[in-house]
Amino acid sequence: MPLSTQTPSTLSLRAGTRLVVATASGLLTAQAFPQHDVWWLAPVGVGLLSAAALGARWRFALLLGLAHGLGFFLPTLSWSGVYVGNLPWIALCTLEALYIAVMCAVTAAVQRPLLGSRLRPLAYAAVPLAWVLQEWARGTTPFGGFPWARLAFSQADSPLAPLARFAGAPGLTFAVAALGVLFHVVGRELTHRVGRPRRSLPAAYRSLGAALVVLALAPLGLAVATTPPTDGRAVSVLFVQGNVPKPGLDFNAERRKVLDNHVQGTLQAVSTGHPAPTLVVWPENSSDIDPLLNDDAAADIQLALQTVKAPLLVGAVLQGPDPYISNASLFYRPGGGAPQPYVKQHPVPFAEYIPYRSFFRNFSDKVDLVTKDFTRGDRPGGFEVPVAGERPYWIIPTICFEVAYDGLMRDSTLQPGRDASILAVQTNNATFGYTAESEQQFAISRLRAIEHGRSVVHVSTVGVSGFINPDGTYVDKTSLFTAAARYGSPVVRTEVTPSDRLGPLPEYAAGLAFVGLLALGLWLRRRTARVERAADGPSAPAHQRRDRVVV
Repeated sequence: MPLSTQTPSTLSLRAGTRLVVATASGLLTAQAFPQHDVWWLAPVGVGLLSAAALGARWRFALLLGLAHGLGFFLPTLSWSGVYVGNLPWIALCTLEALYIAVMCAVTAAVQRPLLGSRLRPLAYAAVPLAWVLQEWARGTTPFGGFPWARLAFSQADSPLAPLARFAGAPGLTFAVAALGVLFHVVGRELTHRVGRPRRSLPAAYRSLGAALVVLALAPLGLAVATTPPTDGRAVSVLFVQGNVPKPGLDFNAERRKVLDNHVQGTLQAVSTGHPAPTLVVWPENSSDIDPLLNDDAAADIQLALQTVKAPLLVGAVLQGPDPYISNASLFYRPGGGAPQPYVKQHPVPFAEYIPYRSFFRNFSDKVDLVTKDFTRGDRPGGFEVPVAGERPYWIIPTICFEVAYDGLMRDSTLQPGRDASILAVQTNNATFGYTAESEQQFAISRLRAIEHGRSVVHVSTVGVSGFINPDGTYVDKTSLFTAAARYGSPVVRTEVTPSDRLGPLPEYAAGLAFVGLLALGLWLRRRTARVERAADGPSAPAHQRRDRVVV
């Protein structure tokens, strides 16, 4: 129906329908993430949002993106408010949703001039490019960003997952969004053809459309045809999930009990008669008593170390450097000596430190639950693990939410001289209770295993924990809030994957391509404006003048 013939009520109905579809698309996308794990709903959600926003003006597209973002993030990140209340949860979700709102607004501005030209198929190409850029933006800003709930992180069980090996999380997000746009285009074409005569398309239009179909389907074919390698030298590793007295923000109110749980879990695992492991891994916060200052805590750790007779990686909270504290991994070797430290490089804002504390206290007194801010480490970690009669290997620690940051994980994996390695993700999920957060984090570790071609020892204070193979499969996965100790045989690998070689290039390429589409759209807009001015000028014949209706 031409815009000039649509009544206000018709326009309102169409706008309302689009808002409902955009909100529903966000709710469906949320179902792709753990613990729902319906991975194929991620491209369906993108396709529905693409359909809702296609042809919209940028202001309305902004609203559609916000509706999708809230529908998506409110359920997906509900764990963020389980103990601190609704305000921080809603504030975080609103901030994250604003990135999707801006993405939709900018995409609409790029698409509108293309939709009215023979280059219409390029308008659809803007969508997956914009998703990559949007996830990059919210993963880096503000305060270092929060790259949780990316499309890629919903695909651990998807046939698309092997793409992470070639183009990392950004490439996998692009593939998911491209598949969603393909669903949109096919659905739109089928809907428009029902009851209508078949029309031939210009050759250039058909060629562009075919190219976009290939662009969307090629990643799927590559993923299906690819099996990530899992070869390597197996080493014996023990992880201990000691559990805490109770979930919640005061999980460490009995810090000695938490440390004792991990000591006792290690001693019990050794008493089973299993051959000695090459390494023992404890999770983040397994010793919130600083073992460098507290003799009792140091003695407990030494007891476990001497009993197991293998190096021990301990997640500890250290006092200092003053006035800060440090979230650290400490690597102990049998035989004594000071442990080697790795300090978390990306402490979480509003959880491990409070930026602009006096300002944000005006909105919530929960900021004062963080009594001392954590400092920021300045280098990746890595510890050489000796193996009797064999070559040593490296254990590369990552602490908690650091696993979600592309550059940090890549830099840690590719440290010079530390290529024969496995990765350790040490985390503590006690502050999120019985929610989906731990499963979402475990899924991220599975994608990282594929992306970097490494085994991952993912160990949590309270679960879930498990050994993850380089192809993203896993064994010995534990339950929440249950003490557990598991022996595993992760493989040590030295490969540098195509994704690691490319680094951030996929995001750079997406940015350049999107800027190219924006420039093309601006050129078409100016060209169309010149043609319209010529047609509407006073010298033009009356039958060539056009009455334009702006809505």
